[in-house]
Amino acid sequence: MTMFCRFDLRTTDVESARAFYTTILGHDRAVIWPLHEQALARGARPHWLGQLGVEDVEGATAAFVERGAAVLGPPRGTRDGGQIVVLRDPGGAVLALGTPRPASARAPTDVVWHVLNTNGAARAIDNYRDLFGWALTRTVDRGPEGVLQEFAWRPSGASAGGIIDISGRPGVHPHWLFFFEVTMLDAAIDATRASGGVALEPITLPDGARACVCDDPQGAAFALRERPHS
Repeated sequence: MTMFCRFDLRTTDVESARAFYTTILGHDRAVIWPLHEQALARGARPHWLGQLGVEDVEGATAAFVERGAAVLGPPRGTRDGGQIVVLRDPGGAVLALGTPRPASARAPTDVVWHVLNTNGAARAIDNYRDLFGWALTRTVDRGPEGVLQEFAWRPSGASAGGIIDISGRPGVHPHWLFFFEVTMLDAAIDATRASGGVALEPITLPDGARACVCDDPQGAAFALRERPHS
């Protein structure tokens, strides 16, 4: 099963970003790195980088490149003997492919929903389904935002996120948007705005959960999703 196994923030102000996410998420477990000078020179902006865990990093990278992805730098080794490669997928979104970490070494994550904003949703759906075995679940008409094609990590699994076409939305750039779970959405929105971030108006997701799309003070996009109340 190929799924996101790690989320790193690459930003221009590590300490400020750490303070911000500690306030919003209520802990300091976020993995935050300086955005590399070469990435800045290419015009990259601060962003959350999701890593898909694959057993054969070189093979998966080659297969993705054959479908139009671009490698953004050489493979890097990890402390536990694995490998990681950063790519731009054919629709323009940046992500990483990496060796899955042992369960005992995985850091806890608050990410509970994953949305790919892409130029060319049909192509993206084919790519991620064929390369990583994701299963299509339901489609949801989001009105002006377009049609969201939900996916699961494996056949018969629960939806883990969705893919949506942004070709007709010039103000949105291709990217993976990760939703972090919070206990009280309204309080997290207030804290985001008070700490210098941007929070749009709350939305209701297909499963009825309340969520909000945000930018942190350095400009990295993320989203908040309210934990279901029992």
